[in-house]
Parts: sequence; C-alpha cells; structure tokens
Amino acid sequence: MDDISEDSLLGGRVRLLQPTEGYRAAIDPVFLAAAVPAGDRDLVLDLGAGVGAASLCLAARVPGCRVVGLEMQAPLVALARDNVTLNGLAGRADMIVGNLQAPPPRLAPGSFHHVMTNPPYHAAGRGTPSPDPGKLAANHEGEVDLVAWMRLAITMLRPKGTLVAVHRADRLDELLAALHGRVGEIVVMPLWPKRGRPAKRLLVRARKNLATPLTLMPGLVLHEADGRYTAEAEAVLRDGAALG
Repeated sequence: MDDISEDSLLGGRVRLLQPTEGYRAAIDPVFLAAAVPAGDRDLVLDLGAGVGAASLCLAARVPGCRVVGLEMQAPLVALARDNVTLNGLAGRADMIVGNLQAPPPRLAPGSFHHVMTNPPYHAAGRGTPSPDPGKLAANHEGEVDLVAWMRLAITMLRPKGTLVAVHRADRLDELLAALHGRVGEIVVMPLWPKRGRPAKRLLVRARKNLATPLTLMPGLVLHEADGRYTAEAEAVLRDGAALG
C-alpha cells in the first residue's frame, strides 16, 4: 500500500497511519472506543478493526486493558500492526487477519470481557457502492450480514460481557432485531450532529445473558451551530474522556 498518511487522534495521543484513498477512520471509532467500559486487565475484541483506530484509542484511554483486532483486509492489518508499534503498544494490542465467517482458532468463544465493533453501515444492495475495493468492503455488507456480525460478537463475549457497536441511526431497528433475545441491558445513545437535527449515528451497548430492559439515553450533541465541536464532544475526541 503506497499512499499512506499519518494522522492523529485523541489530541495527538494516538498516531494513525492510514490509506490516503478509500476508507479512512474519522470520529466514529473514537466514540466507539469511548463507550467501552473496559478496566485494567480486561480483554477486548475489536471486530472489523480496520487500521486499528478504535483499538488504539481504547488502549490509550485504559492503559491496563489488552485489545485484539480482527480485520479481513490484509493490507489494513499490516498498517494496524505498524500503528501498534508506532504507538508503543506492542504486547497490549494485537491485530490479526481473519474472516468473520471462520474466525481464527485463537479467538476462543466466550473469552472476551468486551467486544466493540463498527459493522459496515450499508446492507448488501443498498446505497451507492464505492469503486474503491477497500472502502466498499468497509462500508457495505458482504457475505456476513448484520445478524451474523452481531451473533459472532455475542458468541465471543464472556457471560455478562459487554457489546458496544456504532451504527447508522436509520438501521437501529435492524440492529435491535439482531440483538433480540441474545443480550439485555441495552443502552442506545444517539449522536446528534447539531441541536435539533436528526441523529445519523448512534452507539448501542448491551450485555450478554442479561434481561434488563432497554434504556434510551439523551445522547451527545457533536457540533455547535457554528460547526465547532461541543465541549462534550471535545472531551471525548481530544481528551480521551469515556462515554457513560
């Protein structure tokens, strides 16, 4: 992969190598990582890790946790491994190539305290496919649909473990249907682009083997009227604050 840029997340605490063309990490993986209630010694799986943006942000925020990233695109895994080294996280973050249909044997079911994931936002056949193969694979579901994606995420969790996903707000019904009967204590947190605007993204957090009712949170407003990030969004994006 020839055209690579070096960017930064969390106010410079995380350095990120990523392709200049195709799929590029923005703010979604930062918010995803901020919503994971990981603690010291917790083991976290990042499904569809890309170049490792969410994994790196979580590792930077929770110094005692360990993160394993699973990504099917080998060139992105190579960059993710470079990012682990670049950020001095060898031994705490491990990026591996694998397909969700047949996960590597080293990923034992029921072994993770938390699973975080940013599934493809578009269902197969919906939206305008990107001509870039990498961006297409990241943004559009292939052989693994949302139901299968969530099923694997839940399978990898320990009992009472936490699943955190970031997804499109207009697919909330599909996401909740994919989780139905498999998890409880579901928390939905909208990410409002500005006050009074419909949410385009949301975070969903749930726990395995629980039956606690769903909670709809007030959510987080990302931008002020003039386009600046709100103080609450800045706390997550620049300062590495956690999202409760």
